[in-house]
Amino acid sequence: MVTEIILVGIPTTPALSGFLFLLFLLAYLVTILGNFLIITLIWVDYRLHSPMYFFLSHLSFSETLTITCAVPKMLVDFLSEKKTISLAGCFSQSYFYFLSACTEFILFAVMSYDRYIAICSPLQYPTVMTHPLCVRLVILSWLGGFLLILPSTILKGGLPYCGPNVIDHFFCDSAPLLHLACVDIKAIELLDFLSSLVLLISSLTLTMVSYVYIISTILKIPSVQGQRKAFATCASHFTVVSMGYGIAIFVYVRPSQKSNLHFNKILFVFSSVVTPLLNPFIFSLRNETMKEALKDTTSKIQIFLKGLKFN
Repeated sequence: MVTEIILVGIPTTPALSGFLFLLFLLAYLVTILGNFLIITLIWVDYRLHSPMYFFLSHLSFSETLTITCAVPKMLVDFLSEKKTISLAGCFSQSYFYFLSACTEFILFAVMSYDRYIAICSPLQYPTVMTHPLCVRLVILSWLGGFLLILPSTILKGGLPYCGPNVIDHFFCDSAPLLHLACVDIKAIELLDFLSSLVLLISSLTLTMVSYVYIISTILKIPSVQGQRKAFATCASHFTVVSMGYGIAIFVYVRPSQKSNLHFNKILFVFSSVVTPLLNPFIFSLRNETMKEALKDTTSKIQIFLKGLKFN
């Protein structure tokens, strides 16, 4: 029975491994610092104490968890000859990665609903999107992700894994891990497919419907300046949603994922490294309120440091 799994990753030379290590380490650190900065600004700046930024802080935390589940082990493997992980560690990595990923897609739909209320019913927005409702929506997002992947995780944990013990991937992705089992896995593959389909299609439908109403409402605004301001509040979210859904549907909404595993590794880099890396820049650079909060916070820190210097 398999107790240890070998992660193949990218077959490289020592020099290339060192370069990739530095590249992914830089991407990981920038992502962690960027999301930490977003979360900190949202909690300390009063201008960001609104439902939209409350959901954004939890999205940033979810993306931090997603990249932390995958990249640190990848970095270790770049510098190690023995690229192994225990079977229990492999299941843990896979579970928490997909927990945060599922929660992220539910948060996409929640954020779309928030923008729909803000733009289509602005007078009712303060009474509808109350803080208790926002807290409940976030809790339901994490609970939904937990319940969605729990059945297949329990079934996979009960399968016999008798070899081979090699996964041709950077991390313990669901499909390559499942194909190490020495029993028929078609039923669990179907369950994974249906779970992915339900999650992505339901959240994508709610997101698309929300944006159809949002765009139709914005186009009715008489002034061009008003239209631009309304579009600006949704542009960052829409960009992130498009990248997230596009990659996820292409990779995971298939009955069998055994083929094209090499191509899946490339898409994994985009979904788990590039997208979380870009999201803090998308949300901060395209958002005037966020940029003003960052500028004011930076000024306060500089004044505080100057005060310490003179004291």
